[in-house]
Amino acid sequence: MKTNSNTKSLTKKNLMTIFRRSCHQDASWNYERQQNLAAAYTMCDAIGTLYEDDLEGRKRALKRHLEFMAITPHISTLLYGILAAMEEENANNEDFDETSIDAVRASLMGPLAGIGDSLIWGTLRIIAAGIAISFSRDGSVIGPLLFILIFNIPAWFLRYYCLNKGYELGVDFFKQIQGSGIMDKITYIASVVGLMVIGCMSASMVYFEFAINVGSGDFAEPLQGYLDEVMPCLLPLAIFGILYYFLGKKIKTTTILIVIIIISIILAFFGIV
Repeated sequence: MKTNSNTKSLTKKNLMTIFRRSCHQDASWNYERQQNLAAAYTMCDAIGTLYEDDLEGRKRALKRHLEFMAITPHISTLLYGILAAMEEENANNEDFDETSIDAVRASLMGPLAGIGDSLIWGTLRIIAAGIAISFSRDGSVIGPLLFILIFNIPAWFLRYYCLNKGYELGVDFFKQIQGSGIMDKITYIASVVGLMVIGCMSASMVYFEFAINVGSGDFAEPLQGYLDEVMPCLLPLAIFGILYYFLGKKIKTTTILIVIIIISIILAFFGIV
């Protein structure tokens, strides 16, 4: 293992900057990569510290944190803590595979978002609202204050706790696996999980079905039924592949969206979909 002569590490100030900036997780949400701008903003202070003398390394780090991001803001710090530890290891270890940062990022944000949405939005918010409404219906000003306190105090504590635990987990993890030779396996597993998440998103978020029938009279059957027998979600997969190809050709996202809208209108007009 080759390490840099000057070991670089994150300070408590860097971690607190990540904590504060994670509060802006939904401030720049967009339809292409959702929370990616806020994610890069959250990590850029740590990246600047770790890659202060490595301009190319800083560019690559910022670029990978500008990829798609979707996670519950209140527990996003758990992922940011792990990623900060991985960036720290990458800055100090020349043999570190930095593609593993992308793999871990892609594979963890989905499961963490599921847990966070259920815990924060589906449980804590409902409890806070229920208690607040019971006071507010009688005209008490305590109702909205209770909602703010009951929702935000646990959420802020969780945000802080997750950041420190995520960073500690990442640091201890890399100390344990140094020289063990299992990093390649972990990277491979994380990549597989990440691809599974992308596949699930393609099947659940891309919708396209034919409305036309094959045959005539009582023997007419929907064409979509035959396609589903060949492979469920075949058309969403095909559309995803086509869009991925065009994105790889550096075609602008807005251009692709406009073309999709036009094609959808035409197909719907003729009753094809």
